[in-house]
Amino acid sequence: MKISLVLGSGGARGYAHIGVIEELQKAGIEIVSISGSSMGALIGGLYAAGGMEAYKEWVLGLDVWDVVGLFDLSFDKRGFIRGEKVFAKLRQIIGEIKIEELPIKYTAIATDIKHNKEVWFQEGDLLTAMRASISIPSFFTPVEFKDMLLVDGGVLNPIPVAPTMSDHSDKIIVVNVYGDAPKPQIAIPSKERERKKRLEKTKTKLKNQLSTLIKDDTKFSMFDIMDMSFDTMQRALTRYRLAAYPPDHLIEISKDICGTYDFHKAYEVIEAGRIAAREFLLRL
Repeated sequence: MKISLVLGSGGARGYAHIGVIEELQKAGIEIVSISGSSMGALIGGLYAAGGMEAYKEWVLGLDVWDVVGLFDLSFDKRGFIRGEKVFAKLRQIIGEIKIEELPIKYTAIATDIKHNKEVWFQEGDLLTAMRASISIPSFFTPVEFKDMLLVDGGVLNPIPVAPTMSDHSDKIIVVNVYGDAPKPQIAIPSKERERKKRLEKTKTKLKNQLSTLIKDDTKFSMFDIMDMSFDTMQRALTRYRLAAYPPDHLIEISKDICGTYDFHKAYEVIEAGRIAAREFLLRL
């Protein structure tokens, strides 16, 4: 079966797309087209360029301080993170490649907040397209491109089905990482458990240091509010987009698997995608 694969936005939840793609490949399903928004665009682009496996090995191997060190703080008032360190690594993995050179059709979605419109990247530099699509407002700095100011594609279209409607494929399959299914039980290897413990200690230490600088007795931090606000918007837009452009099949990943900014939880999120894909293939 030949499919068009639509990979939804969702921050760190987008790691689940890796597990989904791997299971679809194992089942002999041929992906002839990918459309993605935010992390969906990033993972889809890596797959199309042949770099997904190397990327997966990299994120799974990151130590605590590697993760912290990737967040290169920006002195730009438009966002906290420049993203240059992450994309330097992506450039090492896939090199300089144009979208039109990819072996399959690819579309990355970004949002032009200067002209209030959705932007489809179907040609040009792949890394630029991915960088624009993942630019979560206030977290990553936006991308200036051809008189446009580009931020995360999920701001307007977290599930970009429309670019695949004219594809010559048998089915359109959407991966939604804001599903309402319960969080799956995932067996985590001892090595991964130790890595998580070290990372949690680091996160607690950083939070404690910040709390001494910012006096706040409220239950939710600024980042919690940003995360919850973005999630609320994404989930609402996802429902509208799926109603407007219903796919042939829908794979849903539990929204509770992690938060938008939990980029340190690669192992369990990838496994959650793998589990959801297996369940889908059994139903199929």
